[in-house]
Amino acid sequence: MVFRSSDSSNWQWYLSKQLTPLIGDLTRVKSNPIEPKTIVVSTLIGLLLNCLPWSPAARAETVQLGVVKSLDNQGHWSGITERLHSIGVNYCIVDLTEVKKASDFHNTNLLFLPNVEFLHPKQFQALQEWIAQGGKVIVSGPTGLLSKPDIRKQLRELLGAYWGFAMTQPSILHPSPDSNQTWVQDTGITGIIQGGTLIPADLNSTTVAVWSQVDKPPAVVTSNNATFFGWRWGIDRVAPAEVDSAWLRAALGRYDVQVTDAQLSDVQLTTDSSTSSESSDHSPQHCRDIETTIAQKQVETEDSESGNNTDASANPTNSQLAPSPKPAKAPPPRYRRRIRTLKQATSMERELENLIGRFESALLRAYAANSNLNLSTGAAIEQFVTAGAKQVSETSEETEETTDETDLATDSAIEALNQARVGLENFRRAVARREYQKASQLWMTARNTLWENYPTDHKLAQSEIRAIWLDRGTIVKAKSEKDLAKIFDKLATAGFHTVFFETVNASYTIYPSAIAPEQNPLVEGWDPLKAAVKLAHERGMELHAWVWMFAAANQRHNAVLDQPADYLGPVLSKNPGWGILDNEKRLFHKRTRKAFLDPANPEVRDYLTQLLEEIASRYEVDGIQLDYIRYPFQDPKAGHTFGYGKAAREQFQVLTGVDPIEIDPKDQNLWQQWTDFRVQQIDTLVKSVSQMLRQKRPDLIISAAVFPMPREERLQKIQQNWEDWASRGEIDLMVPMTYALETEELQKLAQPWLKKSSLSSALVLPGIRLLNLPDIVAVDQIQLLRDLPAPGYALFAVENLNDNLRGILTRTQGQQEPTTEVQVPYRQPFLAAAERYQALQQEWSFMLANNQIVIGEPDLSEWGQQADTLSLLLNRLADKPSMMSLLSAQLSISSFRTRFQTWMFGQSVEQPYQVQVWDNRLEAIQRLLRYGERTLQNPPLASGRETATNEVDITEGFDP
Repeated sequence: MVFRSSDSSNWQWYLSKQLTPLIGDLTRVKSNPIEPKTIVVSTLIGLLLNCLPWSPAARAETVQLGVVKSLDNQGHWSGITERLHSIGVNYCIVDLTEVKKASDFHNTNLLFLPNVEFLHPKQFQALQEWIAQGGKVIVSGPTGLLSKPDIRKQLRELLGAYWGFAMTQPSILHPSPDSNQTWVQDTGITGIIQGGTLIPADLNSTTVAVWSQVDKPPAVVTSNNATFFGWRWGIDRVAPAEVDSAWLRAALGRYDVQVTDAQLSDVQLTTDSSTSSESSDHSPQHCRDIETTIAQKQVETEDSESGNNTDASANPTNSQLAPSPKPAKAPPPRYRRRIRTLKQATSMERELENLIGRFESALLRAYAANSNLNLSTGAAIEQFVTAGAKQVSETSEETEETTDETDLATDSAIEALNQARVGLENFRRAVARREYQKASQLWMTARNTLWENYPTDHKLAQSEIRAIWLDRGTIVKAKSEKDLAKIFDKLATAGFHTVFFETVNASYTIYPSAIAPEQNPLVEGWDPLKAAVKLAHERGMELHAWVWMFAAANQRHNAVLDQPADYLGPVLSKNPGWGILDNEKRLFHKRTRKAFLDPANPEVRDYLTQLLEEIASRYEVDGIQLDYIRYPFQDPKAGHTFGYGKAAREQFQVLTGVDPIEIDPKDQNLWQQWTDFRVQQIDTLVKSVSQMLRQKRPDLIISAAVFPMPREERLQKIQQNWEDWASRGEIDLMVPMTYALETEELQKLAQPWLKKSSLSSALVLPGIRLLNLPDIVAVDQIQLLRDLPAPGYALFAVENLNDNLRGILTRTQGQQEPTTEVQVPYRQPFLAAAERYQALQQEWSFMLANNQIVIGEPDLSEWGQQADTLSLLLNRLADKPSMMSLLSAQLSISSFRTRFQTWMFGQSVEQPYQVQVWDNRLEAIQRLLRYGERTLQNPPLASGRETATNEVDITEGFDP
C-alpha cells in the first residue's frame, strides 16, 4: 500500500483507522490522572511518524502491490486502473521499460502483470530473480506469449502454467468443483468471459476455475509463485468489471493484501475523476518515485535537525510511463496530416489500422521464414494438441540461430508494434473528444514509430515476381558492358530476377537495328541489349525488352540530343504521314510534348511488327513488354481529342460516311463509334503481334504496361482496352502503373484489378514508382502487394533505386550468391503455387508452435486434414503437371477457401488483417493455377512496359 503526500483521502482514512483506539485511551487518561499520559502521547507521536508516507516503517507495512505497466497494456490502462480503484487497493506502478534487474521492482511484496505479452530477456531475468527472493505474482491473459521461445519455456516453469489458446466463443467462468482453495470466494466470480484455455505446467499447479465447456478447460490456475487468470483483465469487451474486480480481490486475499471498504473506493474514484484522462495514469506514484520520496524526506528531516535550510515542500515529479519512440526524421510535407473533419479522422484510423496489419504481417513472415519450421499443418496441429506445442517450440528453439543484434531488432519491432496499437487507441479517444490536433500528432507518432522499426533485417519474400525497369538514362550512363555488369550484380543480390530493359525509346533503338532508322546516338559503338541479355542470364535473371510502341517523338529527348524542339524523331521525320494530330492539328501533345504514330496506319503497324520480330529473332530476350500501347491522353469534355491521322480519317469515313474530325463529342452515337474504332486499332495490333511473337518464340513472355484507370474513362481518354487482351490470353503479364505516394492510394489502385476474375488468364503485376517515394514507404508498399493476391511487384526504375533501399531489399529478399536456378512464377506457375502454399503452412506452423491459433475442435482437425491434402495435391501438380492433377488441386483449394473463413472465425477476432492476408494468398495461388492452365495446352508465352500516372506521363524527367 502506498500513500502520496497529495492524496489526502488515503492519508485521512489510514490515520483515522489507527487513531480511533488511541482516542479512547486519551479519554481514559483525562479521567484518570494516575495513568502516565506521557506514555500515551509518545505512543501517539510514534504512530503518527510511522503513518507518514515517507516513513520507512509505513513503507514496510504499505508497499505491497506493484502493478506492471507495459506497452502491451497501456492501451487498456484506464480500464485496469478503474477496476483497481473500484476494489480499493492502493498500489504503485512498475514501469516495465525501466526494469533491468530485480531491484527495479522496488521491494514490493506482490506484482500484478495484467496482459503483459512481451518480456525482454533482461526483464524476464529480473522477474525470475525477484520471485527467487520470495516475490509472488498475479498474471492475466497470454502472459509472455510474444517473447522469445526460450523465455516462454522458462516462464511456464516460473508461473506453473501458460496460455494455451484463445477460445472462439465467450464462455461461463466458474470455480472448479475439485478445488479446495479457500481464498476463492463465491461472490461475483462467475460470469461470461472471452478468455483462453490455460495449460498447467507444474505438478504443484492447481486449477481453481474452469470454463463451462465439455472438457472443463482450466480458466484460473495457481502455483507456488503465481495466480494465473485465463483472460485479459481490465477490458470491458472481455469480462464484466465486477467479475474482474472479484477475482483480483480474491487473489489479493490469497496473499494477505488488504483492500479498503467501499467508502474509500468512492472517495478515490471521485478524486481521480476530477483529473483529466491524460493524468489519470499518474494517480498512483511509480514505485521508483516512492523510494525517491522516502529518501528525500529522510534527508530533509536529518538536514532540518542539523540546522540546514532545506526546502521540505518540494514534491518529486513522476517519470514518464514509457520512453518516447526514437525521433523520426521529419516526413515530407505530404506525409504530415491535419484532421479537420470526422470523415478524415475515420480514413486516417483505417489507414493506421492497415499499417499496423502490414507491419505485423511482415513480422510474422520474418519469424516464420527464419524459424526453420517445415511441418505440415496436420503435424503441427497434432503436436499442438498432444504436447501443448512443447515439441514444436523446442524445435524452433533448436533451429534458431539469430545473433544478439537480430534479437534486439526483433524486440524493437515488437515494442514498436505495441506502441502503435496504444497510439491507435489514444488516437480514437482524442477523435471522440474532437481533439483533432492532438489526434493528428498521435497518428503521425504511431505511424513514424512503425516506419522506423519496420522489419527489414529478415528474409520476407515468398515465391513472387520481382521486376524492375532498367531505364535508358541508366543504360546510357553505363557506357560499357563492364559498367552494366555492376548494375546487374546489384540487382541480382537485391533479389530481382526480371529486368524490363528499355530497348526502344521515342523511335530510337538501344541496339543497332536493321529496321529502325537510328540507334540512340548516346550508345553508339556498343550493343547494350546484347550485353544485357548475357549479363542477365549469367545471373539467373530474365531480360525483357521494353519497347515504346506508338510514342514516336519526345521534345525533352530532343533537347538532350541537341535537336530542334519540333524534331519529329527518326521515324516520323522520314514518314510524316504516319503521325496523328489532335483536333487543333498539332502533332505534339500540348502537355506531355510527345508525338504519336497512327495505330490505324497499315505501314505503322507493319513497321512495329517488324521491329518486334527483329528483337525476338536477333536476341535471346525472355520477354517483350509493350509500352505506349495506346493513343495520347485526351479529354473530350474539355474539347481536346486525338487520333486524326490521314489513314484513320479515311478508314472511318469509309465505314460511316463521316470525317471524325467533324464529330462533336456531344453527339454520343457518332462519338462512341469513333471511340470504338480507335479502341479496335489498338486491340487488333495487340492480337497480331501476340500471334506473331508466339509463333516466332513460344517461350517469350508478353507483357504490357497499362493504366489502372476505370475502364470507361480509360477507353474515352486513351483507348486502352487491356482487360480484353488479358481475358483473350494475348498478354501474359499485365503491369498496371499503380503509382502512388501513399500506400493506401496504391491499394485503391491495385486491389480492384487483383480481384477481377476476368483477368485470370493473365498475371496482374502492380507497379511501384520510386521517384519521390521515401524508402520505408516503398518497403511498406511492397508489403501491401505481398498481402494482396498479387504475384509480385515491379519497381520503376533503377535510376531511383538508392543504396539504402537496395540494402533493405538485399536483406529481405536477396541472395548471398547469384544463381542461375531462379524460378520465376510466370515460368513455373504450379511450382510457385506449391512454394507459396508451403510459406503459408510455415506461418501456420509457427502460430501453432507459439499457441497463437484460435481454432477449436472439430474445426482444428478438419482444417489440418484439408490443409495437408491441398499441400499434397499442389506438390503433385508441381512435380508432374497434368490436367487431371490441375483439376484436383483446383477443386481442393476451392473447397479449402470455402471453409477457411469458418475455421478462422475466432482468429479473425484476434487478427482480422492477418486472416484476410492468408485468404488473399490462397486467392493468389488459385490465380497461379488458372494462369498455368494455359501452359498445359500451349507452350509458355512472351514480353513488355509504359510510364505515366493518370494523365501525367511519368517518363518525363527520365531522359538520358
